[in-house]
Amino acid sequence: MSRRVALVGAGPGDPGLITLRGFELMCSADVVVADFLIDERLKQHIPRHVRIVDVGKRPGRNSMSQDAINAELVRLAQTHNLVVRLKGGDPFLFGRGGEEVDALLRAGISVEVVPGVSSALAGPAFAGIPVTHRGLADGFLVITGHRHADAPLDYDWRSLVGSGLTIVILMGVAHRKFIAQSLIEAGMDPATPVAAIESVAWLEERLIRTTLAGVADVALSSPAVMVVGRTAGLELPWKRSTTLAGFKIQLLRPFDPSDELALRLRDRGALVVQAPAIEVQDPSDGGAALRSAIAAIQEYDWLIFTSKNAVERVVKECHDLRSLAHVKIACIGTGTQAALGRHRIGCDLMPPDFVGESLVESFPPGQGRVLLPRARVGRDVVPHGIRAKGWSVDVVEAYQVDIGTPRITLDQARMMDLVIFTAASTVDAYRQQYPGVMPKYAVAIGSVTASRLRSAGVESVHMAREFSVDGILELVENLHASIETS
Repeated sequence: MSRRVALVGAGPGDPGLITLRGFELMCSADVVVADFLIDERLKQHIPRHVRIVDVGKRPGRNSMSQDAINAELVRLAQTHNLVVRLKGGDPFLFGRGGEEVDALLRAGISVEVVPGVSSALAGPAFAGIPVTHRGLADGFLVITGHRHADAPLDYDWRSLVGSGLTIVILMGVAHRKFIAQSLIEAGMDPATPVAAIESVAWLEERLIRTTLAGVADVALSSPAVMVVGRTAGLELPWKRSTTLAGFKIQLLRPFDPSDELALRLRDRGALVVQAPAIEVQDPSDGGAALRSAIAAIQEYDWLIFTSKNAVERVVKECHDLRSLAHVKIACIGTGTQAALGRHRIGCDLMPPDFVGESLVESFPPGQGRVLLPRARVGRDVVPHGIRAKGWSVDVVEAYQVDIGTPRITLDQARMMDLVIFTAASTVDAYRQQYPGVMPKYAVAIGSVTASRLRSAGVESVHMAREFSVDGILELVENLHASIETS
């Protein structure tokens, strides 16, 4: 068995900041050994079968020692092909990655190191603060504000001040008063700008601007990056140049890295959290009924898909897609249509409104057979309506859904500006996942979902003119603009 450990820099928070190589390794791992500061949005990319071991160090709490982490990495490498050590930021920038590599090499284990985006650079960049800028700073320094075993911060402060470079301080919140006093005593102007960025690239990210003289008096929480120097006074608010700048949106559907709606919302500057309210599970019969129906597909005239989950389950059981050649396909929603398209399957009927009632209205009368693979529990509008038009409808369980594990905390759920509910079932699941949390604004895909939200007491419920990605984007942008001007 090949013994290999990869130290992967995960970046400071946003999953989009991990490198392509780091992402590849993380998704190929047998086990992932993760820091505390690994965003839940990134963990969603880790395949379900991969074991995640939490060895994170939390300030003020008993945590696994570095020696114990080193030993755990060696132990895991001896029983797994690929162990990924997922570290916040960059492994070699105050990440003690060097100690881990040394321990692994001494144990005869192959090691790969993948650099990561450090909060030392990401924090200032997200705040619109360049660490170097012509005429203000020709370079920058990165120092720690906390040393191992609380060793004194005995820097050559006069050299730091005399360099004229931007000073970036990590892990310095607790000692910021001492750091400021030391810099001032070394000759730095007390009015020197200071910018502090809390929770870089996380939902809680916050920018605080102050001066060297005032930094000790402002409220700061860890983790935070502090930038000291003339460039800290610059403000290049690039984030606000996008139409949905900083808008926090929770999208309640199963995580998909290629989700077109999530991608296009991010393109407009929104902070999107794909936190599914429900999770798709195997059918209760292990797929026996679906396999039987697919084996007899020649007997059906129509195949109806109401979700992309049903598409994937049918394709999985259909060993030769040519067997579907004679069957007409109907589907609800552009997401379902896109799932069909990924498998080169066309759609013969798409209702104008992406709800069951619209499909029934659009469906032709007839006397043949219709196959409807769907979730174990679902609305009966479609099968009842199509039977009323003369068809024989077989409803087959293709999958079942359950309440998903909450991907964000209650506090983070309260921070969201907008929640997009994709089905009525997601309303009930959301209420169980985040008890007592009421969405500030809700977008409902479908009138049934909107009605369920209103029944749950949500006051601000909005529906797109058309249930498509473009329609939802238009609604969200208009809603954001109205909030900004109110």
